Amino acid sequence: MAAVELKGLSKRYGAAVAVDDVSLRVEHGQLVCLLGPSGCGKTTTLRLIAGFIEPSAGEIEVGGKVLSSPSRTVPPEGRKMSMIFQSYALWPHMTVAENVAYGLKIRKLDRATIDAKLKAILSTARLEALADRYPGELSGGQQQRVSLARALVVEPETLLLDEPLSNLDANLREEMRFEIRRLHDQYRYTTVYVTHDQAEAMTTADLIAVMNKGRVEQLGPPEEIYTRPRSEFVARFIGGSNVLAATALDEVRVSVAGGALRTTGRSLSAGRPVAVSVRQHEIGIALEPPSSGAENHLQGTVTRQVFLGSTRDYTVTLADGTELRVTAPPGRNIAPGQSVWLHLPAEQCRALAEE
Repeated sequence: MAAVELKGLSKRYGAAVAVDDVSLRVEHGQLVCLLGPSGCGKTTTLRLIAGFIEPSAGEIEVGGKVLSSPSRTVPPEGRKMSMIFQSYALWPHMTVAENVAYGLKIRKLDRATIDAKLKAILSTARLEALADRYPGELSGGQQQRVSLARALVVEPETLLLDEPLSNLDANLREEMRFEIRRLHDQYRYTTVYVTHDQAEAMTTADLIAVMNKGRVEQLGPPEEIYTRPRSEFVARFIGGSNVLAATALDEVRVSVAGGALRTTGRSLSAGRPVAVSVRQHEIGIALEPPSSGAENHLQGTVTRQVFLGSTRDYTVTLADGTELRVTAPPGRNIAPGQSVWLHLPAEQCRALAEE
């Protein structure tokens, strides 16, 4: 069982802290995405797991065995791991079949075993028709599938992926997200996947670890991360939430731009500042004022409108100058300068943890 566990893992370069006391367990057969912006520590964490660099503190265990600590680090070739890089790193002078079979050959398996494993993985990765081609004759998506097949054919205990789709165009990226998930569901290797792309993480992962400044800000299933962000950073990074600066009126209500909003998420203390997140598509926009006694409405003025085909994207400025992004159906056409009422449903107004 190749569960991967990070225990208080840190990596420092002089005074700079790249990874800061990260503890994380990836169960056998899980796919966990390390998600975050550039410089958050996700690739350094992956390189620590791979054994390319040594930790400054903490340990990495795989299958209950310590592979990394400040006193001893097992080299990459002793870890039974496969890693897929951004560049694919295919041998240009080898065919697809030769690239995929390379890891089996250096392990000195017999010809019959190599042929059987090669045939099976080429079929699974839908590469049979490309077996005799060279990397220079393949599209980006095809090269990525070759890279995946080469990593999987050696049956690693752990599969590591470092921004594997970053070199593909938008359409191919979307296609390959589902391909990576399909292959994972078939082989169920323990997988750690690094990306800065929210859609990749949401599509492929069993769990998402959102990283910020070297730490795991929040860990959970994709739906939980999206619908119940715990911090302002996670709310802004995952799905582009509006984050409102408010003041608590009581345990559940806050004051924003002269109006009151009922919130969910945590109990509040009257008079304390609080950040409230609400996603763009969860806000209703109307020209008519709400009925008497209706809760969670704020008045503002449309200052920008963009037609995006399937939606319209609005910027609405409230009385105190706060700007909210609102996504509405394409048929809801409201010109800039018009006064509008926004409905922010209480169940979607999430009071975030104090920073």
